[in-house]
Amino acid sequence: MDIQLIDTGFFHADGGAMFGAIPKTAWSRRYPSDEQNGCILAMRTLLVRDGNGKIVLVDNGAGNKHLKQLSYYNFFDLVDLKEELQRRGVACEEVTDIILTHLHFDHCGYTTQKEEQPDGKPLFKMAFPNATHWVSRTQWENFLHPNALEADSYFIENMQATYDSGKLRLIESDTNLCPGIDLRLFDGHTPGQIAPYITTPKRTYVFAGDVIPLAASVSPLWISAYDTCPVVSYNEKVRMLEEATLKKQAIIYCHDAYTQCTTVKKVQDFFKTDQKVSLFSIG
Repeated sequence: MDIQLIDTGFFHADGGAMFGAIPKTAWSRRYPSDEQNGCILAMRTLLVRDGNGKIVLVDNGAGNKHLKQLSYYNFFDLVDLKEELQRRGVACEEVTDIILTHLHFDHCGYTTQKEEQPDGKPLFKMAFPNATHWVSRTQWENFLHPNALEADSYFIENMQATYDSGKLRLIESDTNLCPGIDLRLFDGHTPGQIAPYITTPKRTYVFAGDVIPLAASVSPLWISAYDTCPVVSYNEKVRMLEEATLKKQAIIYCHDAYTQCTTVKKVQDFFKTDQKVSLFSIG
């Protein structure tokens, strides 16, 4: 099984929002920020080729359709995912599965591409037309009927073409996609977030999404203000970390601009990052 990480670009998020109730005097020792309190975040995508015909992408970044509406985040170094995949020997038409951890703009924006029509009306086409797109049912319902805290993070045009094509697959419980790839559900940050577990002969890699977005977020109490249900986030993070320490799994951090992947350890009642883990990462 071949696993590669792709950073599709970077943006700025407020450090107070990323670390919630944790004071800056504490979090600034673990994650840098600028003079405006802005933290650089990555938009990390996982490319998996299982050797048996599956070509899987986990998340796909913000794309470029909504940069004007989202200018507050100061995106930079955006990568065209089609070109990046071609550089790695993969055509968009060859991708068999898209796993979307959740449907906030920075995780699913490249799912569709905007094309201008002669009448001036935009057409949104699937970027991966042959892929099954995996989303949890509770996340899909939340996407269609968002709560007030998440409404600005959802754009219907990111997903409508996928729904119309019949390529949307909604799961209601933990699901096996194929040998070596399991989809596990975690609440807290948003309802029904999917965390893919990728098992190789060497170890299991957990694409933690926004359950644990940064290496600095490994401490269970360090919960982002973006999380809609912080107590649930705490419990779900502990659930993920307990298994990761017990089974020596590696955690992939989707937003950490400085640390991509580590194992974790438990010292008394505290969880900490342990060893950095290298994956085949080009971007």
